[in-house]
Amino acid sequence: MTKPVRLAMNGATGRMGQALLALVKDDARFTLVAALASPTSSKLGQPIDACAGALAYTHEWPSAGSLDVIVDFSGPAGLAEALTYCESNGTALVTGTTGLDASFAQRLNASASRIALLRAANFSLGVAVLTRLLRQAAASLPDWDLDIIEAHHNRKEDAPSGTALALGEAAALARGTSLRESAVYAREGRVGPRQLGTIGFAVVRGGDVVGEHEAWLIGQGERIELSHRATDRSIFARGALEAAHWLSGRGAGDYDLDAMLADRLPR
Repeated sequence: MTKPVRLAMNGATGRMGQALLALVKDDARFTLVAALASPTSSKLGQPIDACAGALAYTHEWPSAGSLDVIVDFSGPAGLAEALTYCESNGTALVTGTTGLDASFAQRLNASASRIALLRAANFSLGVAVLTRLLRQAAASLPDWDLDIIEAHHNRKEDAPSGTALALGEAAALARGTSLRESAVYAREGRVGPRQLGTIGFAVVRGGDVVGEHEAWLIGQGERIELSHRATDRSIFARGALEAAHWLSGRGAGDYDLDAMLADRLPR
């Protein structure tokens, strides 16, 4: 029988951390070794409600050789600590931490030559499949107009969403350009005819929408609509656990969810 993957959760008291802890306790593929929290967290030393036994929130990193993979949803400072630990111990790292500056991004790129690293802004497996399909469609239909429509709850502060921008970037790259060159974020007044090759964005904010993303590819007399709707935030935690299980034991490299999906395709 395959041994369970030894996992640590970094950023365990956050929303994603709590969702991961709730899932991992019933997942026989994993053994939770540590639930790491900020040194200022009020939960330090408290038992973890989602887990049986004496495991408690901690800021102390496990001893060398006791982990196979770390799942990180902390922040830039927490990710820096996790990265240092992984580099020192050869531990795989899955991270969804965002808000990183250019120098930190360069450090992550360099780390991929020493450890197995998988990073994503959105860990929904459905969104990963949507991105793959959009990339193929955009490349196959380079002259079709493309718009991306997204909807989120009324408390979301940024627009378009990071996922919408990632979808647009994937489509742009598939067409040999970049989002910086092709994006149109607003249309108002007499803007004139649409320019060939642009990628438009539309944003909806309302209620308690978890997240919806659509890509419309529009040709003459026909249209393709690719869409994904999230109804439960736990999908992101489920995707992160799938990534952690897949990444554990792999050699050093910079991986993403698309690489995981490709590995699942029949040979």
